[in-house]
Amino acid sequence: MTDQITKTRLSNGLTILLKEIHTSPIISHWVWYRVGSRYEVPGKTGISHWVEHMQFKGTPRYPAGILDQAISRDGGMWNAFTHLDWTTFFETMPADKIDLALDLESDRMFNSRFDSEEVDSERTVIISEREGSENEPLFKLDEAVQQSAFSHHPYRNEVIGSMQDLHTIQRDDLYAHYRRYYNPANAVVAVAGDFESSRMLDALTGIYASKPGQVVEPPSYPQDLLKEEKRVEVSGEGETTFLEIAYRAPAGNNPDFFPFTIFDSLLTGPTSLNMFGGGGISNKTSRLYRKLVETEYAISVNGSLQATFDPFLYTITITVHPKRKPEEVLTRVDEVLQSLLESPVSTAEIERASKQARALFAYGSENITNQGFWLGYSEMFAEYSWFLNYVDQLTRVTPDNLLKCAQEYIGNAGRVIGIYTPKGGK
Repeated sequence: MTDQITKTRLSNGLTILLKEIHTSPIISHWVWYRVGSRYEVPGKTGISHWVEHMQFKGTPRYPAGILDQAISRDGGMWNAFTHLDWTTFFETMPADKIDLALDLESDRMFNSRFDSEEVDSERTVIISEREGSENEPLFKLDEAVQQSAFSHHPYRNEVIGSMQDLHTIQRDDLYAHYRRYYNPANAVVAVAGDFESSRMLDALTGIYASKPGQVVEPPSYPQDLLKEEKRVEVSGEGETTFLEIAYRAPAGNNPDFFPFTIFDSLLTGPTSLNMFGGGGISNKTSRLYRKLVETEYAISVNGSLQATFDPFLYTITITVHPKRKPEEVLTRVDEVLQSLLESPVSTAEIERASKQARALFAYGSENITNQGFWLGYSEMFAEYSWFLNYVDQLTRVTPDNLLKCAQEYIGNAGRVIGIYTPKGGK
């Protein structure tokens, strides 16, 4: 598989990324927009996610329901996702059917209908989705921790938005958001698979070059520091107690992101950055697994590190053992963290953690859909060279810069400690 790509920027601002992969007659086509919950203001939280939903309600050329039938009939799959920094749509199709994907994505970039009845119907769907999430202990805990971790930055809000805003956002709000952010100058088209780059570029240029683009300057926020320890407690249904510890993490394009990735792998097991995964790596060699799970202080322990435009959070989520209390578990977590802050980790342990992180990264890059994903995803906070250099950057991590990174983000900063306790539980 080659690492060569074709990158072009049209005069209207559209970025096109092409990567030929001739291992099978498949093409994965992605359209990325620089808009997510980071771009939302109070009163409009959840609007990006709602607009994404409305893209499946059809255009005059492709009425609702026709799109799904057409994709399925041609043997393809499609989906969409809204995140903190971006919204993306993709189709993976047989190579000789890709014209359908190119046509429908360009059509809904400009011609989505936003019918009032469909808006009202989708309001009910999203509110129901939000209500379902509120019954999940970890959603409730994550939301409480996230809001405590950010005072002003919109990263404090869940992508789905607040219940209050979901009730008050109107059709014209959604349409204005769509028209502002869904335009060529704010988009990246990424295509990976079995095609000739010159022909694909000609096709995309023919589709988009005459369309107007409007540059959308990304919002800028002052750094929202975690300066002290904060605690939040949540209670609800269930029988399980959860402990969540959140620290500020470096942005994806920060050089510190790579030693922090090794720190994550060493502490809790590596985090997959690719939503499609592609393989699993055991975390049984991680320090917190050995300290907590093997000694029956916890049922499970996981870390979460995301590559984001601005500094976000590194969270450690622990399912507390029924025989233990959260404070007992927290004490043992702090013992492990303190040991990592006091002296450099051995080169052998770093190499093992790096090997696991690299393996997970490789698993998440092995098929054509994943390759299409990485083309656009890396452009949302950096550029494609970030992906190409990822493994090399991990191999460069040393005991000294790992220690420095741990001390800066874990030892010299505040944190949020969140505890979910089942009603009637300990």
